[in-house]
Amino acid sequence: MKIKDAMSVIGSLSKPSKMPGFSFGLNPNLCNQGNILSQIEGSVCNKCYAKKGFYNVYKKQMAETWAKRLNGVNNILFESAMITLIQKKSPDYFRWHDAGDLQNMEHLKKIVRIARALPNTKFWMPTKEVNLIRSYNKTYGEFPSNLVVRVSGFMVDKGASKGFKNTSTVTTNKTLATCRAFENGGKCNECRNCWDSNINNIVYLEH
Repeated sequence: MKIKDAMSVIGSLSKPSKMPGFSFGLNPNLCNQGNILSQIEGSVCNKCYAKKGFYNVYKKQMAETWAKRLNGVNNILFESAMITLIQKKSPDYFRWHDAGDLQNMEHLKKIVRIARALPNTKFWMPTKEVNLIRSYNKTYGEFPSNLVVRVSGFMVDKGASKGFKNTSTVTTNKTLATCRAFENGGKCNECRNCWDSNINNIVYLEH
């Protein structure tokens, strides 16, 4: 597939300034579990970063971008389009969902197939869709070794979700944060821990 044809399917990829490579984000207002959590004081979604800052300043443009991408997820050519763009733009490291989350099981299965088609790319996907992840693992087994699925804890300053190999949590205490991006202007720099399946839990500072 040509780049222009791939772009016509999904519109574009995200390019978060913090991280290496590109990402693929969706509208955070369409998160399933996230929308429930956003109404709960003290949850990690109550102060969702994807609903403020850059995303909020360019709200109209982002809404259009996210809508195009969501249509792409449901397009039969989604996998081919993503494989083409990742190979060209982000062959080493790729993050799923700098905003938004998994929509359903078919969405997850597509991501898995993309990872399998690109064994030399390291993928990281944070998610709060615990039931989807449990259901996938029960039905299909483990994820590909190049796809690190980190199940995010629901509440700030609380422990990780149980029963998953790779997780993440959020803290208000700088000394407890294992992600030190806040010391580097919010950037990963040389750190690639989020993509490392040998690191069980990543602790992010609330932002």
